[in-house]
Amino acid sequence: MTETSRRTSIGAQRNLQSRDAILDAATAIITEAGLAGFSIEAVARRARAGKPTIYRWWPSKGALLLAIYELQKPDLRMPDTGKLEEDIFLFLKGLINHWRNSPAGAIYRSIVAEAQSNPDSALAIGNYMTDRYEWIGAILKHHQQRGDLADWIDTDIAGEQIASFAVARLIMDRLERPDEDLRQAARQFAKGLRTQ
Repeated sequence: MTETSRRTSIGAQRNLQSRDAILDAATAIITEAGLAGFSIEAVARRARAGKPTIYRWWPSKGALLLAIYELQKPDLRMPDTGKLEEDIFLFLKGLINHWRNSPAGAIYRSIVAEAQSNPDSALAIGNYMTDRYEWIGAILKHHQQRGDLADWIDTDIAGEQIASFAVARLIMDRLERPDEDLRQAARQFAKGLRTQ
């Protein structure tokens, strides 16, 4: 191994360690102090990192918040039981339970709040949510191909409607509602999407 390759390897390790320290610091701050106490300056101080280093990894506060959220989020897959209503119900229940039983709900609420006043954050969050809608839409597309959804349904928009229902519950602090509410919502979504 040459001296040059040794230096490159050490530098890469330092960069990854710095990234992890920033994520750890950011997670701690948002959990302890909420959005009001969260800033790039506070994260830099706690992580003992420079602000330029943080911005190299994440171009906005919203992008950093999304990175923290992704660390909290399990692999929530859209179920594919073959039954449209059950798939929607299980997806909503899994997401809402995760938000209710982990720091992820408070973090996501902070992300939505940050997007209201920061255009860069709004763009990052908008891109993230578009990916989520398309991901849900891809499962709905399978139901459409089976003939369960009407041909005229735009599955990406349908995915947005389902996800937005969950986000509204989070923002309005209505995550404690009974499962029967979610079953009713899933039933209404499914009946509206089905081929008549």
